[in-house]
Amino acid sequence: MHAITIEQPGGPEALVWAEVPDPVAGEGEVLVDVVAGAVNRADLLQRQGFYDPPPGASPHPGLECSGRITAVGPGVSGWAVGDEVCALLSGGGYAERVAVPAGQLLPVPAGVDLATAASLPEVACTVWSNVFMVSHLRPGETLLVHGGSSGIGTMAIQLAKAVGAKVAVTAGDPQKLARCKELGADVLVDYREQDFVAEVKAATDGAGADVILDIIGAKYLARNLDALAVNGRLAVIGLQGGVKAELNLGALLSKRAAITATSLRARPLEEKAAIVAAVREHVWPLLSAGVVRPVVHAVLPMREAAEAHRIMEAGTHVGKILLTT
Repeated sequence: MHAITIEQPGGPEALVWAEVPDPVAGEGEVLVDVVAGAVNRADLLQRQGFYDPPPGASPHPGLECSGRITAVGPGVSGWAVGDEVCALLSGGGYAERVAVPAGQLLPVPAGVDLATAASLPEVACTVWSNVFMVSHLRPGETLLVHGGSSGIGTMAIQLAKAVGAKVAVTAGDPQKLARCKELGADVLVDYREQDFVAEVKAATDGAGADVILDIIGAKYLARNLDALAVNGRLAVIGLQGGVKAELNLGALLSKRAAITATSLRARPLEEKAAIVAAVREHVWPLLSAGVVRPVVHAVLPMREAAEAHRIMEAGTHVGKILLTT
């Protein structure tokens, strides 16, 4: 088969479409012929040499895909050859074929085409696990999403609105904010021109956000704490603004607030399977009903993965970038 390989870490040109050995479905796995994969920021970090796959995972980038099952390994039940699926991966989505633990498979939601389904597993699992399973966002509460126009952001807006929450977002230009508004965002903050702390407090009568989904990390830590409501929950899922910051524990105590930090890729199989099962139960019906919908910015041939990475690095996209075989 062919896959995107990274012989030496570097820029987008480091991504090379090359012939590689075929994967084999092991115990508890299925083999999927890939129709499409999706680009995530973690793929850019892997390409640059900063985010190696966990032990035993495929060396090729790609944390999600969609396709058809072509083989079922020992110990797998509930799935059959020919099933159309999408999948959460630890790696290997930028390829013609990938082995997937059965617990990380999802059926393609009704009303979503097979290629577009590749845009769903990573964002749905990330948002549901952090905003709902860990931070317990409830109806009537306020969620602040940093990077509202990203793949994560566009999913977070829709899921929060679906459960009856108020949503505030930050983004870098008016066009991106307009797209966030179309998806249901209530409070729009241009982080280049406005202070998100002040805007969120103004929109909540001074209370602040009950849950914050943060992709920035250190740069926003103090301001996120300021923007949190009493009993607020800050979920850190990215480090685009650095890894080290000073934390005022007094402010954390006074708000009875909580900070969590999670990643999805390196979790044990059983934890991923539990998240995937929760997403199938809670998110898939919303997709099938059209309440939540995929947001896709561009679709490119997989051999043009380098261009897809350039688009993501330019920061002009809204939603997901797909790669098709």
